Amino acid sequence: MANHKSSLKRIRTNDKKRLENRYYARTMRNALKDLRLTEDKNAAMQKLPTVTSLIDKLAKKGIIHKNKAGNLKSGLMKKINAI
Repeated sequence: MANHKSSLKRIRTNDKKRLENRYYARTMRNALKDLRLTEDKNAAMQKLPTVTSLIDKLAKKGIIHKNKAGNLKSGLMKKINAI
């Protein structure tokens, strides 16, 4: 157990941020799955801007790496163009 007041606070803030990051990462994965399972090209094209915006926001916050964000968006573009 931590002895210093600042380290106790750091433990609390780390736990709070970890839960927030897990929530946002799960939301992104659900949106990706929903988009990947879409068979209609028009529906996929309508969902694409919101999903790419979400990916960019998470990369900007540091929840996912910027290269991972680029790879995810590239894969989505390839999948939608192949429909």
